[in-house]
Amino acid sequence: MDLGFAGTTALITGGDSGIGWHTAAELLREGATVVLTDLHGDRLASAAKRLRAAPGTLVAVPADLTRHDDIAELRRRVTAEVGRIDVLVHCAGVTGAQGLFHEIDDAGWVSTLEIDLLAAVRITRAFLDDLRGSGRGRLVLLASEDAVQPYDDELPYCAAKAGVLAFMKGLSRSYAREGLRVNAVSPAFIHTPMTDAMMDRRAEQRGTDRDEAIESFLRERRPFLELRRRGEPEEVAAVIAFLCSERASFINGANYRVDGGSVATI
Repeated sequence: MDLGFAGTTALITGGDSGIGWHTAAELLREGATVVLTDLHGDRLASAAKRLRAAPGTLVAVPADLTRHDDIAELRRRVTAEVGRIDVLVHCAGVTGAQGLFHEIDDAGWVSTLEIDLLAAVRITRAFLDDLRGSGRGRLVLLASEDAVQPYDDELPYCAAKAGVLAFMKGLSRSYAREGLRVNAVSPAFIHTPMTDAMMDRRAEQRGTDRDEAIESFLRERRPFLELRRRGEPEEVAAVIAFLCSERASFINGANYRVDGGSVATI
């Protein structure tokens, strides 16, 4: 399907692996110029190399999205190397502080909110003028099933992702008449390095291997995920690419769940 990305420039955060990397691959295949950013420069360079993009269509710029100076430098580099962006896809995030509520201190809450909510605010603020001025601006924020179906052992993450949905909805009302479409995608239990790490910790706690950890996690913690497997990042990337395209021109303020049925309600 031709999604009409020729002549479009997209910035993707959290791009060195997982959903961000696969979104970059999808947009590059569709003809977009892509700027990829993530925290660690060496991993980001390796991720960019694996994409094998045509010269000039892929730029990799490391940045820590919790640091104002890093975001300002990212803004400067993007402007210098590709000009204005039309699309921003914010995938960067972490699991954050885990445990029951009484086990998590302020530092755990603050560090999780810094990365999983405030980074979305800061990167959007930095590039909002581009998106408003594009005439075809697209902003897609990665939320989570946890935003609407919170789990008691990761409440900081759940609260942050609920904040992302509220942030998305507010933005979608503020700038729609300027041509900016703002939406969210909420995955559930996707095959990424983040869930690999979660399952490795679970396997260690249970004295088993990752496969059994995944099986027991699906059975015990995600009973409504009817497909009984982890989703693949490219399955999420396909939805993101659609929402960034002109095919989604009448979609605004929506939350698309890519969760295999994991959220129990409609």
